[in-house]
Amino acid sequence: MIKTERIAVAATPEEIRRCFPVMRELRTHIVGEKEFVERVQRQQKQDYQLAFLESEGEIRAVAGYRFLDSLFSGRNLYVDDLVTRDADRSHGHGGRLLDWLIDQARANDCETLELDSGVQRFDAHRFYFSKRMSISSYHFRIKLEPEA
Repeated sequence: MIKTERIAVAATPEEIRRCFPVMRELRTHIVGEKEFVERVQRQQKQDYQLAFLESEGEIRAVAGYRFLDSLFSGRNLYVDDLVTRDADRSHGHGGRLLDWLIDQARANDCETLELDSGVQRFDAHRFYFSKRMSISSYHFRIKLEPEA
C-alpha cells in the first residue's frame, strides 16, 4: 500500500477547521472549532500561517508559524504551535513537519528557526534535542490583570 502524505498551509476555513482536533491537544483552552477558525483567521492577518501534515486523508500534525525580524536573532521563522496527534506520535509526522518548517525558513532567508516549549513538555524537549535544537534562552511572562 502506498502512503499518501502532503504538507500544506491551511488557506480556507474548512482546512483550518480540519486542523482543530490536533491543535486542541496542545491548546486545550480553545474550546470549539468556531473559536479556533476565528482566531486563526485573525492571526493570519498578522502573518500567522497554519501548516498541516495530512496522511491517508487525516491530519496527523499541525504547526502555526510566522516570519519575524529581530535585533536579537535576525530573520527567523518562529513556531507558535507544533503538535502531532497523540495517536500518531513516534511515527515521524512531527519530524517531517519540522523538517518542512526548516526548509521554509531557509527558502525565506531566515537565520534561525525558533520556538518556545512549556517546561513540563519533556517528550517534546527530547524530540527537539533529537532534531539538533538547543535551549538558547529563558522566556519570561507577567500576566496582566485589568485595572480596577
